[in-house]
Amino acid sequence: MVMGMIHGKHLTSDTYGNAEVEKIIRAISPDIIIAEIPPDRFDVAMSQFQAYDSISEPRVRRFPEYVDVVFPLTKTMDFEIIPSAGWTKPMSDARAKRMKEISQDAEWADRWKAYQDAIAKSDSTIGAVNGAEDPYFINSDAYDQSAEIYLSVYNDLLNDELGAGGWDNINKAHYGYIEDALDSLSGNGQMIIITYGAGHKGWFMRQLRQRTDIELLDMAPFIDEALK
Repeated sequence: MVMGMIHGKHLTSDTYGNAEVEKIIRAISPDIIIAEIPPDRFDVAMSQFQAYDSISEPRVRRFPEYVDVVFPLTKTMDFEIIPSAGWTKPMSDARAKRMKEISQDAEWADRWKAYQDAIAKSDSTIGAVNGAEDPYFINSDAYDQSAEIYLSVYNDLLNDELGAGGWDNINKAHYGYIEDALDSLSGNGQMIIITYGAGHKGWFMRQLRQRTDIELLDMAPFIDEALK
């Protein structure tokens, strides 16, 4: 299953905070967590956690679901973390720089407005069901459809412009690692959670539904068990 995360909002949410993330993971009892962590940063983060019981590595530190939940759970649960994020710091910095330039470029004004309008429409759709921090909604097809309102516009307008940091491009990089992991695990009968920012979930699900060697599970029963 793909478990959509809300990153920094897990620190403040009353409905999908770190406590709820921990309960849901415990209810799932995974064998494997395929995480939104760059492979070249994982060993550093794990070494820090094992030595100091904390993580300062910046590409991992930004995700409280890993620093405060997943890594600590390795002490009491038996699962393997497989890093899979395609991001690099230079790629992230280049994307942020180009996005800022585009937002201030008069030649991009109409396209930038279309993108901002799509974000507003998507946020309004999610807000209409009070779904921004609802674990049931975030982990549903309905959330993916709501997020796609702006992500499709973002992708159409900016994927090529942003290069490796574009939406399709970065998801292909992420999914390449995920697919390699799934190929290596195929046939083992293991419970696997793919944990990523919720916006990525729809893109991944479209790819995962094409595989015949996995059974995609609905998150709702596990959330029921965790939060009952």
